[in-house]
Amino acid sequence: MAETAPHIPVLISSILENIEPVSGVWLDGTFGAGGYTRALLDAGAEKVIAIDRDPEVFTRAKSWAGEYGDRLVLKQGVFGELDRLADEPLDGIVLDIGVSSMQIDQAERGFSFMRSGPLDMRMSQAGPSAADIVNRADEGMIADILFQFGEERKSRRIAHGIVDARQHGDFSDTLELVRVVEKALPRSKPGQPHPATRSFQALRIAVNDELGELARGLNAAEVALKPGGILAVVSFHSLEDRMVKRFIQNRSGNAPQSNRFAPELESGKPRFKRINRKAIEASEAECSANPRARSAKLRLARRLDTPAQNTDPFSIGMPKIDLTKGGIL
Repeated sequence: MAETAPHIPVLISSILENIEPVSGVWLDGTFGAGGYTRALLDAGAEKVIAIDRDPEVFTRAKSWAGEYGDRLVLKQGVFGELDRLADEPLDGIVLDIGVSSMQIDQAERGFSFMRSGPLDMRMSQAGPSAADIVNRADEGMIADILFQFGEERKSRRIAHGIVDARQHGDFSDTLELVRVVEKALPRSKPGQPHPATRSFQALRIAVNDELGELARGLNAAEVALKPGGILAVVSFHSLEDRMVKRFIQNRSGNAPQSNRFAPELESGKPRFKRINRKAIEASEAECSANPRARSAKLRLARRLDTPAQNTDPFSIGMPKIDLTKGGIL
């Protein structure tokens, strides 16, 4: 296991406690530094298929991956295609949703609002970047992205500031954007998050289609898991957790029915059984050792012997925003 806090797999002890004994074929859909993969292999998994969209993570893993021989299979790709990438029925799937601490630490990747770097934020290092959005999207689209994906209440003010600032030249550096956001917002008080936190989160989610990928990944997990297989998802903000919660509720037959005249979101028999009714959160000890764990929530479900059925992403809370408008993404 990695020794530094940024690489500690969040809530891994809680995952292992709820799935013991660990056996069979597992898939780690967000490989990163390999923390979950190594923990599963060390706990008894016969094989782990590890997926990541960032090619750099596999280069870093070369120093230790050979220790596990053919028990570890590395594949570049997105977890929205995990059923195809796995190519075999799975006994378990673990997803750690969100940006890797390693990526944030690399100023050249453009995720950090604390360091100067290119305004990039692409996990796969391909496709349109955050700079493409802030330089090309209209004011309304930028405001929608900041509000829907970052839950930024001052989204319109920030979007106006971005459009006004780019008249003097395109954004290319992260700190250029930070200065515009700071100018649009009141000065933060001690102990409050940095003013650019929500804006950078929103752009990262938009650039990488993270919520769309999450919806596709949950559907793919339903296809790939064997009856009795475990789905474990760790999320780090309310948008992600809401989607995971609603997916599991819908698929386990526990979705609230607010309108008795409305059609059910999903028909047929349950396809999962909830393992934990409420999200599992990190202990104070884990949060002290790994501050990243403070916002983490873990939800688990067990696959039932019922044919898979596709879930509409909007029925589980994915914001309705067209990221392809204007050809930006």
